[in-house]
Amino acid sequence: MITSVLVANRGEIACRIARTCRDLGIRTVAVHSDADADALHTRVADTAVRLPGSAPADTYLRGDLIVKAALAAGADAVHPGYGFLSENADFARAVQDAGLVWIGPPPEAIEAMASKTRAKRLMGVAPLTEVTEADLPVLVKAAAGGGGRGMRVVRALADLDAELDAARAEAASAFGDGEVFAEPYLENGRHVEVQVLADTRGTVWALGTRDCSLQRRHQKVIEEAPAPGLADALTEELHTLAVRAARAVGYVGAGTVEFLVAGERAHFLEMNTRLQVEHPVTEEVFGVDLVAEQIRVAEGHALDPEPPAPRGHAVEARLYAEDPARDWAPQTGRLHRLAVPGAVRLDTGYTDGDDVGVHYDPMLAKVVAHAPTRAEAVRKLAAALERAVIHGPVTNRDLLVRSLRHEDFTQGRMDTGFYDRHLPALTAPAADPYAPLAAALADAHGRSRFGGWRNVPSQPQVKRYAVNGQEHEVRYRHTRTGPAADGVTVVHADARLVVLEADGVRRRYEVSRYGDRVYAGPTALTVLPRFPDPEADHAPGSLLAPMPGTVVRIAEGVTEGAPVEAGRPLLWLEAMKMQHKITAPATGTLTALHATEGQQVEPGTLLAVVEETP
Repeated sequence: MITSVLVANRGEIACRIARTCRDLGIRTVAVHSDADADALHTRVADTAVRLPGSAPADTYLRGDLIVKAALAAGADAVHPGYGFLSENADFARAVQDAGLVWIGPPPEAIEAMASKTRAKRLMGVAPLTEVTEADLPVLVKAAAGGGGRGMRVVRALADLDAELDAARAEAASAFGDGEVFAEPYLENGRHVEVQVLADTRGTVWALGTRDCSLQRRHQKVIEEAPAPGLADALTEELHTLAVRAARAVGYVGAGTVEFLVAGERAHFLEMNTRLQVEHPVTEEVFGVDLVAEQIRVAEGHALDPEPPAPRGHAVEARLYAEDPARDWAPQTGRLHRLAVPGAVRLDTGYTDGDDVGVHYDPMLAKVVAHAPTRAEAVRKLAAALERAVIHGPVTNRDLLVRSLRHEDFTQGRMDTGFYDRHLPALTAPAADPYAPLAAALADAHGRSRFGGWRNVPSQPQVKRYAVNGQEHEVRYRHTRTGPAADGVTVVHADARLVVLEADGVRRRYEVSRYGDRVYAGPTALTVLPRFPDPEADHAPGSLLAPMPGTVVRIAEGVTEGAPVEAGRPLLWLEAMKMQHKITAPATGTLTALHATEGQQVEPGTLLAVVEETP
């Protein structure tokens, strides 16, 4: 009987595992890096053990330190979560050799499937040994791990070597294994997967299908169960292939078999020998707790001969601290408030006041809706996200809402090229024209009309804000009956709530301010100074860091005075376990190079200057 579990992970999944353990009466032990010393997963666990350092390679990828932590804390089992060491057979063996229970598949099964190259050979699919023009486009993938890291689409042979190097570096950073391979890339297929659960007695459940086609950077954004629109025969084929893959390696525990579906054909991609990020949609549809089942299987219990019957439909959206309009750039900073309406499930590793740092994945939370039908679940999830209060770093919330309401998604016509086709429309600015006025009125509340804000009565008060990168100027007046603005009736205004009426429509704005950042309803505004700093401008062609991170590589031949072509990669930044390419904005001369390898940079740091050729 398991009494204490060390969770060898962080963030949302560590909190989620701790929740189930608490329900089962099992004590939990958290591990944390220095950057995660005050993270939520350390606060919800019964005990926490420090892993010195902040980088994943020094902390969550150090299996030896994690095993020592489990023994020191008196744990009798280890749950790896997903990512990090969850698909590392050597780590699983080390856990077992230490006399601990491994809540996962046998190391031999991990070995057979964790390397995608070996898994493909096992299923009769061989990766490319040599890429030719006829093979393009190809997908470069990390042999270990997943989550979109170490993955690159290559459409030109000239780009292959550079993308292989970038994929190797990213895979080594995320998983401690730099092996990569190439396989044919099928445009506009659907990413469909099957959840399996197996016990030690030979029973294997196929718990339906999931569609995970909406992806950015080959990382899933919206997932649902069951996958809509699949023919019964194709669904049965997917279930059969998934069970066959599990039986082929003597699988035990929870795992996922992934396919690319094109037309009525299913192409095997890989088997993930761990819990998936998107497992909640399967839990909601089948009414099971997959973490609880993992623990029961690890304790030697048998599954029922048949899985429970599915009911309804579930959809999950991953809420990321990132800016989709700026090449999905990850964002950092203080998460002041995160509140989602209670009609949906919220799995998160953050709470109000937590900091979102640069070292780890930028996912803030998973929001899941379940309903009798797909249309109802999609509507419910979109409404919950729209009403959510999110104060802090820029997020993909608006993109999620628009995606869920896009006709191609509501009609089930999605594929892995969804964002390639629709991203500009999904990220187009759509500012509320009255939000800046609400912010200005809330800010002015309580200020004396005869103090520093007093003007000649005929002169309006003026405030300037930036919304979605665009400047907005607000003008209003103080009158005997209160503040007034042209075309708008101010029904109520105080420091926290402003009610405006325009064209017969009344709008309520809850207003919060954190430094120069203001939230009027869901709209985020940045307070602009009355007189802009003349030194804030940079020379034309300046390349500024789009995010906090580390300069991990400077391209060969990139030196001051060197000629460059538009689009040429100049350097790479690593942030939140992803590498981001910085390219020349125009053809010209590199007149300045301020970046150095290993340098830590903040957003807006000047990296280089390219002077365009006339």
